[in-house]
Amino acid sequence: MFPRLFQIGSFYLPTYGLLVATGVLVGLWICVRNSEKQGINGDDAWNLGILVVLAGIVGAKVLFVINEWSYYSAHPRDIFSLGVLQAGGVFSGGLIGALAMAAWYLRRHHMPALRTCDAFGPGLAFGHVLGRFGCFAAGCCYGKPTDHFWGVIFTNPLANSVSETPLNVRLEPTQLIEAAAEFFNFLLLTWLLKRKKFDGQVFGSFMILYGVERFFIEFLRGDNGRGEVFGGLMTGTQLISIFLVIGGGLIWYLKSSSQPSAISRQPSGSGV
Repeated sequence: MFPRLFQIGSFYLPTYGLLVATGVLVGLWICVRNSEKQGINGDDAWNLGILVVLAGIVGAKVLFVINEWSYYSAHPRDIFSLGVLQAGGVFSGGLIGALAMAAWYLRRHHMPALRTCDAFGPGLAFGHVLGRFGCFAAGCCYGKPTDHFWGVIFTNPLANSVSETPLNVRLEPTQLIEAAAEFFNFLLLTWLLKRKKFDGQVFGSFMILYGVERFFIEFLRGDNGRGEVFGGLMTGTQLISIFLVIGGGLIWYLKSSSQPSAISRQPSGSGV
């Protein structure tokens, strides 16, 4: 809708970049605040968050290039082009990169892994909300053509030149749908963090919620760059979403089953 917030001469401020940066900062603040409430050192949480963000950006770009390898293998110089730099990338790749970096940092600094991940869950969801608003402003991550009244029409030529967004065509508002779903996830995870029964409950829930959400939103997406697997049966992002749901489910199963039951926690007595 508004790829550039404003422009003065040759200088311009991209709306996408501003919203993503804001989402990162606010999301990190939420993560650190939750970490301190969970008894985790705030400085360690900040350092972890910054490294996770950088790894997420790299992971998103890498998966974007992998999914479009048929093009970039023939044009390797374009991998380092301004177009790839400006592209939002694939969030699932960013999530994988972020998780890998988090696993390394948590192990190296002996931080409680699942408790820390729980603290980061709501912040990740909220940061993604603003990121998707940035996608909507830029026109990337657009949906398939639709006749539904809620469809959106992009008209800015910049959206087409940068993201190949179809202009003057009614499209599914996939960016806004995902932003709404992630805001719901943020509220639910924030509520759950205050009431969790075991470490890993919040982050496992995030993995399940996001995996299910993204799997079905993929059916509405019309942009390229998410890859195809199993002969086009599903996108690469949908396959990753399935693994996220399985991973979140395993965390719930393994950690909840290791908790003592309510009966076993009750003190023994002589009552009949």
